[in-house]
Amino acid sequence: MHELALARSLIEMVDEYALKNGGRRVRRINCRLGELSAMTRALYFCFESTSKGSRCEGAELVIEEVPLSVFCHTCDAVKTPSGRFNFRCPDCGFPTPKVVTGREMQLTSIELETVNEDAARKHLSADYSAQQTPCQ
Repeated sequence: MHELALARSLIEMVDEYALKNGGRRVRRINCRLGELSAMTRALYFCFESTSKGSRCEGAELVIEEVPLSVFCHTCDAVKTPSGRFNFRCPDCGFPTPKVVTGREMQLTSIELETVNEDAARKHLSADYSAQQTPCQ
């Protein structure tokens, strides 16, 4: 299962980053996946079970799917083919084997909850409840 290995690799990478940067837990992971990877649904499916017990458990996984685009040498332009596996220019019909976008697999950002944020949130919460007065 390639998608399970990809999910594990992503979790390990993000978990290691969180550990090195004082992250108590990961809130959100943003990725870009090309249309040709065909991994978006599978990664969403595997993410929750794979993240259990890590700093990524409960994190939101956001995947931006990058559409396929190819370069047509005949038209000298970037084109969007009519289908995922149709590598012909939609205008002139010549083969377009050079993929410009659609193969990406990028981790673009990680949102962490740090120990300091957690302590600050508890402190603010305690201050707020001490300042409240009952309504009469």
